[in-house]
This record gives sequence, C-alpha cells and structure tokens, in this order.
Amino acid sequence: MEEYGIMVLLSVIFGTLGRIILLRTDYRQYPGYPHGYLTHISLGFIAAALGAVAIPALAEKEFTAVTFLALAAQQFREIRNMERESLAKLEDGEIIRRGNDYIEGIAKVFEARNYLVMIISFGTSAAIFFTNWMAGLAAGLLLICLATRLKQGQIIRDISEVKPARLHFDGSLLMVDDIVIMNLGLKASKEKILKEGLAVVIKPKNDNARATLHNPGQRQAIVHIAATVVGTKAEIGEQEWTPLARKNIDTGVIGLFILPNEPDIKALIKAVEMSPVLESSRRNILSTDAGRYASD
Repeated sequence: MEEYGIMVLLSVIFGTLGRIILLRTDYRQYPGYPHGYLTHISLGFIAAALGAVAIPALAEKEFTAVTFLALAAQQFREIRNMERESLAKLEDGEIIRRGNDYIEGIAKVFEARNYLVMIISFGTSAAIFFTNWMAGLAAGLLLICLATRLKQGQIIRDISEVKPARLHFDGSLLMVDDIVIMNLGLKASKEKILKEGLAVVIKPKNDNARATLHNPGQRQAIVHIAATVVGTKAEIGEQEWTPLARKNIDTGVIGLFILPNEPDIKALIKAVEMSPVLESSRRNILSTDAGRYASD
C-alpha cells in the first residue's frame, strides 16, 4: 500500500479543503464558534480519509476495508442528530426562533456535506489511480467547484418577488397593504410602529411557490433571517413588537412586518430574498395532472 501514499495524501487534502470551503459563516452565524469549526473540519477530514482509501483498498482486494464506508454513513447520520439537538437547545434562547423546519434543514445539510467530501476525495483518488496526479489535481478542483454549486439551493428570490409594502392601520388592525397582521389597541404602540416599522410583501411566481410559502415553517425561517439581518426591537412578553409574516388567503401573497433596529428597507428586502427555501416546505404541485388542472 506504500505506493498509494501520494494518492491518498492528495485526496485527503482536497477532501478536507472542500469541507473547509463548504463551511459558511454569514448572517445566520452557524457554525459561528471555534468548537463548531473544529468539529466539522475534523469530521470532514475523516470523511476525506475514508473516500481516499477506498480505491487503494479495492486495488489491493482488501474488501473488508470498504465496509468502513457503511460505518461512516451511519456515523454521518448521527451528525444530523447532533446538529438537530444542538440547535434545538439554542432555540430556547432565541426571541425570534428559527423553527423546527429550519433546524431540520440545517441538520440535513451538515450530514450531506460530509458525503460531498467523500465524493471529492474518492474522485481525486480515482483520477490519480487511473491516470496521473495532474489529472487528480484537476479532478479535485472540479469536484470542489461542483460541490460549491450544489450547496447553493433555492432561495426566496428564485420563487417569488419581494417588494416594499405600505404599513398602516385599519381601526385596530395592523395591515401590510391589504393583509391583516395583528390586532393592536394602544395608541402609543400604533404610533411607534407607523414611525419605525418596515413591511414587505412576498409575491409567489407560480402555484408551486404559493404552496411553498403557505408552509408556516418556511415563513418562520424568513422572519428569523430578516430579524437577524436588520435586527428587531422585539422583547420577551411584548407581542406588539414581534415580527410576523401573514398570508392573504385569496392570493397567497405574504405580508411581513418588522420593527427593526436598522430601518433599511433595502437590507430587509435583500434578507428576505436570500432566505433559503426549506426542503420540508418545497412543493411541486404543477408537476402533477391535478395540480396543472387546478392552476388553470
């Protein structure tokens, strides 16, 4: 197995590099802690090592070694549980919660990215084995680029239009355009909301998008990201300052209200547009005969 040293080394390097690149810290700030980075980079290294030794093991007819891939798959499934439990515990400290759907989506992503790392290192190893190390370098770089593209799922901008909206009151009802948000009675609260509040409407592009935005978990994820980006003056026990997203039941348009720390409508629109479309909320009703008939 000594002759496979360079092949395994390069494959592990590319696989681990791919996991580092796939790590992401942005407005969601997760993983945003040194221990989080260490955990995921270490697991990425292990995934890369498993992918790198698969080809040498097969070449040497060490078929027992390949069974470790099945063990790795089991361990990576445990990563999903670990992330789910960690985020669920952090959820208790959030004023504007992510919601269970968003947490499950994050957990699935962290599991899947370890499989991407294995594919990167396996592909690099295979290219070196069947051709040469130069081809392996090219294959590794190509696979990292493909993995980077794969991590970019759909966002709200892909399925809907986000536009500024009019925030006003109809008696005691807080309205975003023609969408009822909540009932408020205090004059001081009304004045503060009209002076400092922001609102947008999210207009679905088709019936698939309408069904996706109908999901409460999807709306909660959008509200959480909007509150993270522009801030919120929401406080425990003060419901009138809590950002909310409500639906026009006739059109499927979503109205979002927030009382931000940073009253920048462009930032709010951008935050909503860049919110991920959750796997658990994604719908594709137009692909069915019944869905196409309903949309006519």
